[in-house]
Amino acid sequence: MSNNNPSFKPTLGLLDATMIVAGSMIGSGIFIVSADITRNVGSAGWLIAVWLITGFMTLTAALSYGELSAMFPKAGGQYVYLKESYNKLTGFLYGWSFFSVIQTGTIAAVGVAFSKFAGYFFPSLEMTDENMLAQIGFVKLYPAQFVSIAIIIFLTYINTKGVQGGKLIQTTFTVTKLLSLFGLIVFGFLLAAKSEVWNANWTDAWSMKNISGDNSITAVLGVAAFGAIAASMVGSIFSSDAWNNVTFIAGEIKNPQRNIGLSLFLGTLIVTVIYVAANLMYLSVLPLNDIAHAPQDRVAVSASNLIFGNIGTYVIAVMIMISTFGCNNGLILAGARVYYTMAQDGLFFKKAGELNKNAVPEWALWAQCVVASLLCLSGKYGDLLDMVSFIVVIFYVLTIAGIFILRKKRPEIDRPYKAFGYPILPAIYMLMGITFCVLLIVYKPNFTWPGLIITLIGIPLYYLAVRNKKQEA
Repeated sequence: MSNNNPSFKPTLGLLDATMIVAGSMIGSGIFIVSADITRNVGSAGWLIAVWLITGFMTLTAALSYGELSAMFPKAGGQYVYLKESYNKLTGFLYGWSFFSVIQTGTIAAVGVAFSKFAGYFFPSLEMTDENMLAQIGFVKLYPAQFVSIAIIIFLTYINTKGVQGGKLIQTTFTVTKLLSLFGLIVFGFLLAAKSEVWNANWTDAWSMKNISGDNSITAVLGVAAFGAIAASMVGSIFSSDAWNNVTFIAGEIKNPQRNIGLSLFLGTLIVTVIYVAANLMYLSVLPLNDIAHAPQDRVAVSASNLIFGNIGTYVIAVMIMISTFGCNNGLILAGARVYYTMAQDGLFFKKAGELNKNAVPEWALWAQCVVASLLCLSGKYGDLLDMVSFIVVIFYVLTIAGIFILRKKRPEIDRPYKAFGYPILPAIYMLMGITFCVLLIVYKPNFTWPGLIITLIGIPLYYLAVRNKKQEA
């Protein structure tokens, strides 16, 4: 490499990699989505079951990814695995979906969550009609959106200065939010748990019901139960997603063959345990109906008010601001490495394939920043994320299927780590993932088709990129 385009520097250790996994996973979801899950399944047992199913899927996928990360310990992660398992088109479709909405939409959503909770301290940031700056068509502009953009720009700038700054922010903020969440759970059990609330919640714990907004309850029977579980898991999967971000920065991790797989396991295990424990705490503090109908779905705020009294709201607001700030840093740091690798393959803007003097893909970072900022302004980033949840799981299934393909196609490649529980656990994940996607197609078509269309738009773009590459050759 020339001095103008230096190589990635492996400066991240096991702790840093684990903090990127855990920090990218924990955003605002754990504080909010349990309300929607409870409305869909209507019981304590099924609320915990949804989080356990999601946790099992996440851990299984992470353990499977360890084999792929050890085989291909370089920047790009999932894009590289799909390209090597199938072809460049499949890799590109993932990369395109990743750039157009998966990563950038998540950055936007997490950024706006930061601003919305900052509204507890600065009322002008509340996304209410009196704070609206302007309306352009269906798009409403609020100060909170511009604060979100400022946060995204700031974190992007920090990450253009080298991986060390991003590493420091990631490790500091992730440790802080893990300790904060742990503290919330412990104080919840010690200070606010009531045996009568817990016992009432666990009475008839496995009777699935739908709790509507007007408090009417409808029993969920037969195959409809599968649809309710799938609808519930949209929230829990979103809350548990982004664990694979560490694979995108493989080129900057020390001893990647060992540390990526281990960080995937440790990070996802830590987060899964905390998520299940948090929901058990909610069930010990809040009646099921209060979880289902928490104001603006802010279950953690309702719990915190019972734990800490009047300051509870502000405690959670600070926790979520810390959580989302750290989460976005991890997303921003990792995402740009995918576009870098795509550009190296001639399938993305050429400038994205260059590293600056600090050995980071600066142009790719700023391109990601622009798209995420536009999604902040659109007001539709939440819809986009819901739509693409279907696509995210499809690509996870395809990636894990790649383990089976590569064992047949490339048996000669060194595998320092092999997928735990192969072939049973990866096969179980694929079955669960496919079932989830089929159920979404049947019961939530609004989640599936738009996401599929976004992905398929990538096919003509791929052939356009290939043609341009041939013309330049």
